Order: sequence, then structure tokens, then C-alpha cells
Amino acid sequence: MSNVTVKRALVSVTDKSGLAEFCKVLATEFGVEIVSTGGTAKVLAEAGIDVRPIDDLTGFPEMMDGRVKTLHPRVHGGLLARRDVPAHMAAAEEHGIGMIDMVVVNLYAFEKTVAKEGVALEEAIENIDIGGPSMLRSAAKNFDSVTVVTDPANYDGILAEMRANAGATTLETRKSLAVEVFRTTSAYDSAIWMYLSGYRKTTFPGEVRFRLEKVQDLRYGENPHQSAAFYRFMDAKENTLARAEQLQGKDLSYNNILDTDAAWSAVREFAGEIACVIVKHTNPAGTAVAQDVVTAYQRAHASDPISAFGGVMAFNTTVTAGVIQASYDNGQFVEVMIAPDYEQAALDLLAEKPNLRVLKTDGARPVGGHYESRAVEGGMLVQESDTVAEKPETFTVATERQPSTSEMEQLVFAWRACKAVKSNCILLVKDFASVGVGAGQMSRVDAAMIAVEKAGDRATGAVAASDAFMPFSDSLEVCAAAGVTAVIQPGGSVRDQEVIDKANELGVAMVFTGHRHFRH
Repeated sequence: MSNVTVKRALVSVTDKSGLAEFCKVLATEFGVEIVSTGGTAKVLAEAGIDVRPIDDLTGFPEMMDGRVKTLHPRVHGGLLARRDVPAHMAAAEEHGIGMIDMVVVNLYAFEKTVAKEGVALEEAIENIDIGGPSMLRSAAKNFDSVTVVTDPANYDGILAEMRANAGATTLETRKSLAVEVFRTTSAYDSAIWMYLSGYRKTTFPGEVRFRLEKVQDLRYGENPHQSAAFYRFMDAKENTLARAEQLQGKDLSYNNILDTDAAWSAVREFAGEIACVIVKHTNPAGTAVAQDVVTAYQRAHASDPISAFGGVMAFNTTVTAGVIQASYDNGQFVEVMIAPDYEQAALDLLAEKPNLRVLKTDGARPVGGHYESRAVEGGMLVQESDTVAEKPETFTVATERQPSTSEMEQLVFAWRACKAVKSNCILLVKDFASVGVGAGQMSRVDAAMIAVEKAGDRATGAVAASDAFMPFSDSLEVCAAAGVTAVIQPGGSVRDQEVIDKANELGVAMVFTGHRHFRH
């Protein structure tokens, strides 16, 4: 069928926003008979709308605390009967089944219920809607004849279409609404399954279902010839990049999002301290902590000012006007800035650069405690998020020379900072700031050579971190020759003793953590 005139509507909703206004127009302007249930019928009656109770239609009372009210042949027969099949219509006439042309239903708020702290199983069970999904599915299956409405946002559009078509809806609209129904019921059933199965409490369940919503289409992907979009997990937590509010600037690009994610993850490793991380091509060009946010920024920028140009800046504390002015004084071009919050004076200064993307997260929860995923062709990898959870008191000093207190403090900072750098990584640190970053190299000695070159004279008196064990003494020798005095690394190589012996020969203190922090 093409256009179908709406003569009878069955209404039963949890979300009653805009419902009385919608039904009043259906009844008064189009002469639609309104059939309704329980609390919905009461709301409509109080609004002065003539309502036919559901038990008058079915001949049965609502029973069992409302568990059974619409599960009846006079409801589902009126929804499922094919108007173009004589046998269907004859059966409907024989059993006194009238046609239902519109269903307005939204479901019990199961997901909101189970999201509450300490919700009891009994309460969760009572918020599993049975009649609602059943009516939606029956109506959606027969979209050829039935208009099914789940979202109050659609009310105005439906009324406009009925006005344009003498009280009828079009097949195109009915099919579109039916598709939305099956999306809704599919997500609803998945939420129930995940709750009852303990899915969220299982580390790696046998089946995984991701629910994502589109945040935005992107101009393109990594390169202009690749199309792309940004999706957010429906249950993404607060303070994550996916939940960040963009305060100003151009739309984020695919590469912006990747870099910002890397920066935001890196800066949150320094919970309890004031930190700044500047990322370029997903690697930290500069990482620093300090007693104030301006100094943290200046130290991070000084790590590698050339690489910082055109990068992403992340802070784990409120950004002040002093930070923004310092970045302007440095002539630094910034693609994205992300932080928990901003002083108004900082926002006023940022407004001078209207293209700069400014993101606010309303918090900086520490890293860890969640899972991260990465797509591969035909599948997906899922792992616990990495964080530097090991304590310095568990570290061992492998060399004859013990690191000084100052060196150990710098080594601990370097160890936390190197986690964010792509493997193979050698990171040089001085005064709680990176001064040389060797990232993503196929051999560790090449990473050491790059880090030393980046550091220049600043390598003298610096400490170094290696994200995984040093398989040979060559990278140690490169660092020591540049003036590095202490090294932190996981240990665990079959050649550990060779490396330890070389460190003793060179007078370099070496600390083993027993953990590695690869980042591929």
C-alpha cells in the first residue's frame, strides 16, 4: 500500500514528552480513535483527550501488575493483518478484530534502571518491557499498513505528513520508522542480555557486542582519498575523548582524533601532578610535570619546539591564560588543545585563534581500569588498557652504582612518560621533562641515537628510559657517551649480564622494573 489513512492509534509510552499535544491533534484534527493503557491513558484523559481503554478493546482487564495488557489477538491481529489479503480480513471480521493503523510506543527504561548504583535484580527484571517490544515488532513487520512511532522527536514530522496527505502517512515514512523500531528493539534486547549474562563483569566473554553511535562524519580519513567517520561507544565514560565538549575551532579530523587520544591518554598518566604533553603523529614530542601549569607547558614545548609545531597539547588540569599567552609568545601553532577545564581569560585568548580546536573533558580520571580495542582486517583485538601501575619500591638496582635520590625521581618520571612513546622507544629526561625522544624505531640503538641527537647538550646529566629490555649494550653505550647517568628498563634479556657489566664499566646506574610498556 502507498498512503494509509490513520483511523485508530494505540498509544502506550514511558516517555510522555509531547504526547498529549500529539494525540490531541490526532483526535481533533484527524478524527483518530486513541486507544491507550494504564498511566498513558490517565495522562491523556487528564489532558481532555477522549481515550478508549485497552481493556475495552481486548475484552480483558490489565492484569498481573500490568505485565499482561496488550498481549492479545485483538491487538496483534489488528497490527499484523494484511489489508490486501482477503483471508486475513475475513478472519479479523469473524473474531471482531479491528485494524490498528498507528502504534505510539516507547519502552520501559531498562538501561537507565540498571545503570543506577546498587540496583536490585528484581527491579531490573520488572523494567524488562514485554508488551512494548511485541507491539513495536508487530507494527514494524506490517509497515505496509501500520505507522509505528518510537521517538517523540518524530511527532511533528508525522503530523505534517498527515496534513499534506489528508490524514495519511506515506510508505516511505512507514518503512523508515519500521527500520528505527528494529534498531531500537535490537539494542534493547542486547542491553538485557548483557545485564543478565554478567557480560560487563566478564573479562573476555565468548561473544562481544559493541554499540556505537556516530558523532560526526569526517572530511576524510588519514588521507584525502579515504572517507571516514567518528563513532562513540554508547557507554563511553565521562572524561574520555569521545565525551569531550568542543568549545571552539574547526571540525576534528581523523588524524586530529588519533593524536588527541594519544595526548589525552599520556597526560592522564600523571595523576596528582600538573602535567603537559604535546603530541605529533601520535608520539609525545614533549612531556613534562611542574609545580604550575605554565612551567609544565614551557618544559614540554622546550623538549622539541620544532616537532611541537602543529601538534596537540594536552593538560591534566585547568588551563590558565598564562599558558595560552606563553604558547603565543613561543609562536606555536596548535591543532588541538584538550584539558579538563579552562579559565575564562584563557578562553578569551583562545578565541583569537578561531580555527584552533579546543576540547573540554570536565575531568581527568587516571588511565587504566578499562579495555581498549583495535581493528584489524576481519577482526578486532581487545586488551586491558596499559598503565604504569608498578611501584618504585618493587624496582631493583642491577648495577654496582646506586642511583641518587634525584636520579631515581627522574627515572620514575621517565618510566611513566615512556609508556606513551611508540616502540622501540628510548626517552631522555632532565628536570622532569623529556629532552630527547627516540620513537618507533625498528632497532633500539637507532631509537637511542635519535633521542641523543634530539637532546643535544641536554643529554649531559640526563636519565634514560627504555620501554622494553635492552637486548644489547649498544643503546646503553650511545646514551652514556652523550652524558646519560642512569637508565631504567624492564630487564629480562638473555644478555642482561652483558648490559649490566657495560653499565658498571661506564659508571651508569641501571634500574630494572620487571615490566615492559610496548606501544605499537
